[in-house]
Formats: sequence, C-alpha cells, structure tokens
Amino acid sequence: MWNAGVLVKVVGFSDVERHALNTVFRLSREREVAYAPWFEGNSSGEQPPVLLVDGSCAEAVLASARAPREGQRLIWVGEAAPEHAWRVVRHPIAWAELLHDLDSVFAATQSDSGLLDLDVTQPAPLEMDLGRFPSGTVRRALVVGAESAEGHQLRELLTAAAVSFVDEAPTTERAAEFMAQHHYLCGIFNLDEHHIDNWGLMQLFRERYPQSMTLATTELAGPLAGWWRRRRVRQHTQRLGISALLPRPLSSAAVADRLQML
Repeated sequence: MWNAGVLVKVVGFSDVERHALNTVFRLSREREVAYAPWFEGNSSGEQPPVLLVDGSCAEAVLASARAPREGQRLIWVGEAAPEHAWRVVRHPIAWAELLHDLDSVFAATQSDSGLLDLDVTQPAPLEMDLGRFPSGTVRRALVVGAESAEGHQLRELLTAAAVSFVDEAPTTERAAEFMAQHHYLCGIFNLDEHHIDNWGLMQLFRERYPQSMTLATTELAGPLAGWWRRRRVRQHTQRLGISALLPRPLSSAAVADRLQML
C-alpha cells in the first residue's frame, strides 16, 4: 500500500509512463514531501490536490472542458493545453522537472495554512535522479528481455564497443525504472519476450533518447519466419524509427557491425 501523502489523480498515459510515474511516487516516500496516486472511491473521500493529465488521451477532453475544483492544480502533458492548466509539460516527460512542479503544487496548496515553508526554486533531490542527463556523460546501454546466454553475448559485444555500463531489464517495470534513472547510448529489445511490452518500451526509448541507437531483435526477422511475417515486423519497427532489426539467434558479427556506429 502507498503511504499517505499528496494525492495525484493520473489521467491517461501509457503503461510504460505509468510505471515511471509509480517510480517517482515510490522514491518520493524517502523525501520530506511524498506523493501517492489517487484512486476513485478513496476511503477518506478526499479530493486530489493535483490532476496530472495526458493531453493525448480521450479523457483529456473532459479535463480541458471542466475547470479543476477549488484548490486543485492541473498539470497538462502534451499539446493543446486548456487555459486553466497550471503547468504544461511536453513529451517526453522530464521526470525531475515534473517532481519540481508537484512540489510547487504542494507548496501552493499549503502556504496559506502555514503548514509548510518549502523552497521550490530548484528541483527537489531524489535518491535517484530522474532527470535527463547530458548525452555522452556515460557510455551506457539498456538490454531488455534477453535470455541468459544472449545477455552474456550482448554484454561482451557492448564492452568491446567501449560501452562501460550495461543494464539488463527482465520486466517492463524494471526497464521503465532504468529509463527514469539513466541516459542511454543504446537500447536493445528482444521482441520475442512476450511478457514484456517491448513495443511500448521502444517507443518510450525513442522519445526519451532520440539520438541514441535502438536495436530490436526477433526470430521473425530471420529467413525461417516467412516473408510476410518478416515484412510486417520490419514495417512496425520502421514506423517507430528503430535503428536496426536483427534476427535471432543473434550473429555476433552483425551486432558488432551496428555497435561500431556508437
């Protein structure tokens, strides 16, 4: 269960973005100001002081047409924000800046009561920095859904390409948490691991790190998959702007050729 804190009603967002938001909420419990998601039918009957709305979702129409309740603040993510939006955040979300906005909401709602004297001139520190890091500070790669032997193969190839750190994510949630913590030079996603939302993760990775290399791997890219299935998966990856689609089992030479471009 979430500890009591400042309640945030979250409207819309992809599963991957919600995983990242949950990470923000969870980490905030170690800070002076904590946040928790608000759920319909909250037992206390308390209305959330913060509305966090994904402007691209269908429910956003209602949020844009209806002004927030007294004392509420609307943080709008995306385009076409309504005039009553208190903050407007662009995609991809810079999580440290979002936390700063949440701290600002809390300070605004508590200042009149005298319950809090909070300096919100700078983003509040987290146990893990959720902001964007400058490109090139660390040569780091994210590997998602790789089997044990394949993960070892990729680590060796990445090390040979002078990539100092390799994070391996076995789940959608862990991959989203890694992306909330680090800047990545490269991301490698195993599309054959169906317990992971690799398509959603690749989209998030491309939005968050547009200059980084994104590699997708799948047996459907190999010659035994049939031309129609190969064509379909290639079309999907091209629409996402993936750097390359590599067949599994992986060819070390083919992967190394791609990693030379890092």
